[in-house]
Amino acid sequence: MTHTLSSAGAAFAGPLPSSSLAESFRPILLDPSSAEHAAELKRLLDSSALREVHDRVEDQLREFVRCLNPGEPFHPAALERAVDEARGGVLPDEYGTWAWYPWSGRLVRVLPEAEFRLVRTDRNRDKITREEQQHLLSRRIGVIGLSVGSSAALTCAMEGVGGSFRLADFDQLSLSNLNRLRAGVHEIGLEKTVICARRMYELDPYLDIAVHRHGVTEESIEEFFAPDSGGEHGVDLLVEECDTPWVKVAAREHARRRRVPVLMDANDRGLLDVERFDLEPDRPLFHGRAGAVTAADVRAMDRTEQTRLLLQVVDQDQLSAAMAAAIPRIGSSLSSWPQLAGGVMLGGALVTDTARRILLGRPVPSARTYVDLEALIPAALEGAR
Repeated sequence: MTHTLSSAGAAFAGPLPSSSLAESFRPILLDPSSAEHAAELKRLLDSSALREVHDRVEDQLREFVRCLNPGEPFHPAALERAVDEARGGVLPDEYGTWAWYPWSGRLVRVLPEAEFRLVRTDRNRDKITREEQQHLLSRRIGVIGLSVGSSAALTCAMEGVGGSFRLADFDQLSLSNLNRLRAGVHEIGLEKTVICARRMYELDPYLDIAVHRHGVTEESIEEFFAPDSGGEHGVDLLVEECDTPWVKVAAREHARRRRVPVLMDANDRGLLDVERFDLEPDRPLFHGRAGAVTAADVRAMDRTEQTRLLLQVVDQDQLSAAMAAAIPRIGSSLSSWPQLAGGVMLGGALVTDTARRILLGRPVPSARTYVDLEALIPAALEGAR
């Protein structure tokens, strides 16, 4: 059931995020069987911060039971008995997890983590087995650049490719970004990292997401790749989607040193780059297209030289006709690189599918591939109907 609440009530005194409400991106998870959390829930329910309570955990439990027994017809009484058993002796009011989303004012009850994950990914079977799904959810994916990269991050989260993420971008959402980003006009001015993390947590409140709000810099790049303070593994796979030449090179240098595979979608002609530094630690960056360039070299380049480097990286001669025509006009009659939502969504799909296969140990070699829809779905022949 869903209730929309009035704004009456006392201020919430519970464990609010350390950042301001406008910048919050991580839900607060409350266990109703815990006396401490139950007290926080009561304060929240009396709070003016709460706008909506959404509790469909009984429906989720029924779906959980059906996922475990897909061939069982379950008459109503039998289904309710199975639901009671699935709670494992926990009282109905104390079952599950309440996820509090401060930015939207929503309080949502969901299944416990293991049950939630099993149901949420059940329709992946058997394209992804349950054992493979558990392995994928134990992996950490880094994403640098959250215009094109936000589609990859969201699609990975939706498919269950990665249970832990590090997101890096220094930019804020602008109106012109809405031609390709899944965001709303009410989010203009918010950091892209925050917007992306919110979307991912609304899909799965049990994700582990760290945001690097200032992007990747010389001071933060080591932290971005390194294991966390608990000694957990660092980034297992990098999705690099930024426009800054130094970051593109430096990220690959760190990935190569740490033997982390790198994926890049260039958002033109469906270009997907795969660099298997995990298998080839001496592999040249960008498949050798930029020579032996280093991040230190890029620091010394002027704007013209950096643009030339980017064109080498993406193979200027292989660009679409529209992109090739646009490049000389950027900064004069065009404000920036042209990008379309369809290309961004295609890139998210290509990255997710490839990331899944790499993380599951499938044979995916280093390569540059084009999934060019204009070539694959050609225009109709003249005179054809």
